[in-house]
Amino acid sequence: MENRVVITGIGLVTPLGLDRETTWQNLKDGKVGITELTRFSAPEIDVHVAGQIHDFNTKEHFDHRTARRMDPFTQYAVVAAREAFEQSELNDTEFNRDRVNVIVSTGIGGIITLETNKIIGEEKGYNRISPFFIPMAIANMASAAISMEFGLHGHSSSIITACAGGTDAIGEAYRQIKHGYMDVAITGGTEATITPLCVGGFAAMRALSTSKDPLSASRPFDKDRDGFVASEGAGILILESLDHALARKAPIIAEIISYATTSDAYHMTAPDPEGTQATRAMQECISFAGIEPTDVDYVNAHGTSTPLNDTIETQVIKNALGEHAYNVKISSTKSMLGHALGGSGGIELSVTALSIRDQFIHPTMGLKEADPECDLDYVPGKGQSHKIDIAISNSLGFGGHNACIAIKKFSE
Repeated sequence: MENRVVITGIGLVTPLGLDRETTWQNLKDGKVGITELTRFSAPEIDVHVAGQIHDFNTKEHFDHRTARRMDPFTQYAVVAAREAFEQSELNDTEFNRDRVNVIVSTGIGGIITLETNKIIGEEKGYNRISPFFIPMAIANMASAAISMEFGLHGHSSSIITACAGGTDAIGEAYRQIKHGYMDVAITGGTEATITPLCVGGFAAMRALSTSKDPLSASRPFDKDRDGFVASEGAGILILESLDHALARKAPIIAEIISYATTSDAYHMTAPDPEGTQATRAMQECISFAGIEPTDVDYVNAHGTSTPLNDTIETQVIKNALGEHAYNVKISSTKSMLGHALGGSGGIELSVTALSIRDQFIHPTMGLKEADPECDLDYVPGKGQSHKIDIAISNSLGFGGHNACIAIKKFSE
């Protein structure tokens, strides 16, 4: 017997807010969280804006000792997990902590810690680096910290599939609950990579926008788009089997109905120009859910604002949905938040679930004149109320990783 899987909690830490509802309201209002790059100075890098988290005061969330032992990517994940845990009302319930998994992705992990200790080693000697350097930097630490925060003893891991990581983490957590291995999951993605090394690396690849205008640097599907905007943040969700959620009268936000993942096996960074395997991911996601393409109301696109991604993803949506692609509403959360790499999938599925909850689609900002090859309805400029029964969230990652999750409005 397979379990139905529902979302009962969401936590967000993003450039548009340090909590779920602030972030969501700002997205609905079309506010852009991208600002002038102030985290560091490197004038030799032709990058001027980023999706930076402001006013995150570690003292409000952790004691001094704990904060010093956590890289920001872990801090963001734990704070978002606390909010999701609170919304799910698990704090008020007795539950089996042996049957709760924690799967949280990150694309790069503790690069802030890595860069800081590299400088200390070079300037003061490598005998002076922090004894917590390794545990702060390793990518699994967000999952481990969340497990320790709530005393959870089920499967704890970090899936690393680049920018598809958050979606893959949620998908694998979904499967574990669906097939009865776990009752509950804390899952999603987190990232903190606004550093000279990371931004410089993406700039060297010519993957980043060189725009100096924060309001138009991320412009998915626009004819003048020139690259993505580096960002940071966390999106963490609580998943439960429907029976477990109903037994404790938990609030249910939406239901996950399928997950599919494929690999291009094509190139280290470029997507397959035919979009064959990304198409298959969407098609299998629809098929596994037992729905028809015409049942899809909304697609939260990967929508990076890079020249290759947006035209190929547009074609993928057309391939998967056929003529119905022209009836579907599509928007890019990255147009307002930038690209949080392994954190994006968790943030964007959270936003997709909130879209279903409120029957509202946030806009794609920065889109002024669509690329002729991007001819679908991307909800430019202004969000809109819209009937959403079924929605899909897409994620595509370096290395050819394609991941797709379908969710629906909950009904018993």
